[in-house]
Amino acid sequence: MTNSDGLHVFVLSGIGEIAAGDDLASIIATAAGDRLCDGDILAVTSKIVSKAEGRQVAAIDREQAITDETVRVVASRTHPGGVTRIVENRQGLVMAAAGVDASNTPDGVVLLLPIDPDASARALCAELRRHTGLALGVLLTDTAGRPWRDGQTDIAIGAAGVAVLDDLRGTTDASGRRLDVTVAAVADEIAGAADLVKGKASGNPVAVVRGLGRLVPVALDGGTVGGARRLQRASAQDMFRLGSAEAHAEGHAEGYAAGYAAGQETGYETGYAEGVDDGLEAGRNEASDVEA
Repeated sequence: MTNSDGLHVFVLSGIGEIAAGDDLASIIATAAGDRLCDGDILAVTSKIVSKAEGRQVAAIDREQAITDETVRVVASRTHPGGVTRIVENRQGLVMAAAGVDASNTPDGVVLLLPIDPDASARALCAELRRHTGLALGVLLTDTAGRPWRDGQTDIAIGAAGVAVLDDLRGTTDASGRRLDVTVAAVADEIAGAADLVKGKASGNPVAVVRGLGRLVPVALDGGTVGGARRLQRASAQDMFRLGSAEAHAEGHAEGYAAGYAAGQETGYETGYAEGVDDGLEAGRNEASDVEA
């Protein structure tokens, strides 16, 4: 199948368990054999990258690991099973539990996300291109929830050799209307498609997505292609930076502080004015008594 025959997604079976220090590119290239072609995008579950990079801690330290990986708490909720924390982590991602995960890991350990997912993707992509001699793209994927919607889907947390956004602004739709805001998050769409064949418990951490060669530049740096960090919305444009309860509490605290400060200032001004008036009045009365 070529890149012009539509979209084709399939897993690379036979990868096996990954351990710290493993040569991930060599393992994936061996599993792929001669099945890859120019323009293919490999969606690699971030867990095997974390394992190869030794990003694991003892499960008993999970809560502390979440705290250590947290930059900012977005929302926190207590439930019968414990506490769920939605946070912004060191990678700039907003995720449950900072992306710290115990699924598909050996007993007694939990995995942390790669320190720099884009850097990990670049290194893996460069090695895969060297092994195969092909123009390939790599996405590191992880599972995340979404505001306003139930369920989870895979997203791209690292990328190399792939355009992560397809900017359609300035083009026209089928009716000739100008598109002014449409920027497709193609890396996330690819990650979701790949997860349909990888699954969560099948032991297939790598999928190949074929048919999107237009998103894969010949040169690895790709000019302005960039990495998955481009998908993260800047805080100034984030209209939902806090959970509803947290936003209410923050607003209440700010309002109380502002009201308290204003009350102090008003009280001081009022007291000062009244003190001046009382002092003047007392002075006049004393002067009158002296004259009398």
